[in-house]
Amino acid sequence: MRFLRKIALFCVVVTLIQCAGLRKTPKIALEPLLKITTPMGEMFVELSDKTPLHKANFIKLVNAGFYDSLLFHRVINNFMIQGGDPDSKFAKSGTQLGNGGPGYRIPAEFDSTLFHKKGALATARLGDAQNPKKESSGSQFYLAQGRVYTIEQLKRIEESKRKTTPSMNMEEIPDFKFTEEQIEAYTTVGGVPFLDAGYTVFGQVVKGIEVIDKIAAVKVNKANGNRPADDVRMKIEMIYLSKEDKATLLNKEEK
Repeated sequence: MRFLRKIALFCVVVTLIQCAGLRKTPKIALEPLLKITTPMGEMFVELSDKTPLHKANFIKLVNAGFYDSLLFHRVINNFMIQGGDPDSKFAKSGTQLGNGGPGYRIPAEFDSTLFHKKGALATARLGDAQNPKKESSGSQFYLAQGRVYTIEQLKRIEESKRKTTPSMNMEEIPDFKFTEEQIEAYTTVGGVPFLDAGYTVFGQVVKGIEVIDKIAAVKVNKANGNRPADDVRMKIEMIYLSKEDKATLLNKEEK
C-alpha cells in the first residue's frame, strides 16, 4: 500500500514539473532608443517607423560602431549641430570637414508629421542642383535647434518655399503649407521650419534636448566650416528598454 502511495505521489510530482515546464515565460516587449553621449551630456532619441530606410541604415551603422569618436564637425547656434563624417575621427585641428560618408545615399522619406521642430534628427545632403531627388547622406546627420517663430514669419517661409531658393540651393515646392501641428511646434518649442520638405527627418530627441543648446553654444571657427574650436566627440549606441524602464528614464529628473 505504501509502495502504491509513493508511486502515486511520484506521478503527481512529475506531472507538476512537466506542467511547469510547459508554461512559457511571457516575453517582455523591449523598446529601442538611440543614446548619444557627448562631453556636454547624453541625449536619447526615438527613431521613426515612418522612415524605415533611414531607421534601418542608422541602426546598422550604430551597431557597427561607425559613429564612435566622430565629431560634431559643423555647429551653428540657433540652427543645428551636425556630425557623422567618418573623416572627422582622426582629423587634425583646423581641417575642414563635411564631405565624408559611407559611399552611398538614401532615398528621401518625407512625412508631414516628421518635421524640424527643436530636437529633430535629420539627414544632411547635397543641394538640389546636384541632388534633385533630395537623397540623404549615408551617414551625416544633424539635430535641429533653431528658434521660436511667429505666425507671420511662418507665412513668409511658406511663400518662400513655393519659390526657388538659391541661397538654400533648394527648388520650389508649389503647394507647400505648414500643418497645424507644425505651426503649434514652431511658435512654442521652435525649430528650423525652412528645412521642412527638403531634408528627411527620421527621429526626435525625447530626453536631453538641452545638450543641443550646450553644443550649439561652443566657440567655432566660421572660416573653417563652423567647426568647433575644441573637438566635440560623440558615441552612439542602441539601448533596449521595457516600456516601464523607458518611462522611468524619460521622466527621471536631471540632478
